[in-house]
Amino acid sequence: MRIDLHSHSSASDGTQPPADVVRRARERGLDVLALTDHDTVAGHAAAVEALPAGLTFVPGMELSCRRGGQSIHLLAYLFDPAEPELLAECARIREARVVRARLTVERLTELGVPVSWEQVSELAAGGPVGRPHIARAMVSAGAIAEPALAFTPEWIGTGGRAYVSRYALAPDRAVRLVRAAGGVPVLAHPKAAERGQVVPDEWIAELAAAGLFGLEADHLDHDAAAREHVRALARDLGLAVTGSSDDHGELTGHRLGCETTAAEVYERLTAEATGAEPITARSR
Repeated sequence: MRIDLHSHSSASDGTQPPADVVRRARERGLDVLALTDHDTVAGHAAAVEALPAGLTFVPGMELSCRRGGQSIHLLAYLFDPAEPELLAECARIREARVVRARLTVERLTELGVPVSWEQVSELAAGGPVGRPHIARAMVSAGAIAEPALAFTPEWIGTGGRAYVSRYALAPDRAVRLVRAAGGVPVLAHPKAAERGQVVPDEWIAELAAAGLFGLEADHLDHDAAAREHVRALARDLGLAVTGSSDDHGELTGHRLGCETTAAEVYERLTAEATGAEPITARSR
């Protein structure tokens, strides 16, 4: 089985509609795909409606977390999307995202970058506005050559000239919220140095004690040393290891299936979930 447990659609900051994401996943030879848009499940219904034969869909989400100024991303799988506390926190995060995006656009304008809120909103196509949409607007404005260049101290990277912080969950609370909703939490790309998202080992140990299921080791933002370190840490803490593409469509080069999760890990994950079940074209 080829299993990819981390992907994004235009329901958050991916470039393809959810229906296109699941169709492309099957074309790439995937057997299982999780759609994990940021702080929203808005793309799930469209993905399920378009689900091709032979592909199993795992409802998921990537929760925005923060500790000590450090951005941390938590993948959540097979939770009850109607659980009130988790639902309310996701709404709060999405509202804060809009405020942040507007302020970021204002700061960029002050720095001489000709971007507008209308441009950014159009790129979001009705989904939650995120920094990747702003980065794409900056490319269109000619301020940078490619979206990745926006995420630097010069522009909208953490601590950058146009960077704006926003509300996010404490990661240990996020783990407990996901578990309370019957879901299974996995820490996304915990040693992504180029992103500035290196989560200290001691923090990861605390998340393991709070109910973390696993660590995403096989990710393109992890070099060989980082992957080995994450695997060793997972062994020490009794956590599972996953691998995923973190595909964002055109933004990341259409890389669905470039990293995958072992079938036995997927079976353990689904066995622990009580909030929802994987969906096939037959069962939808």
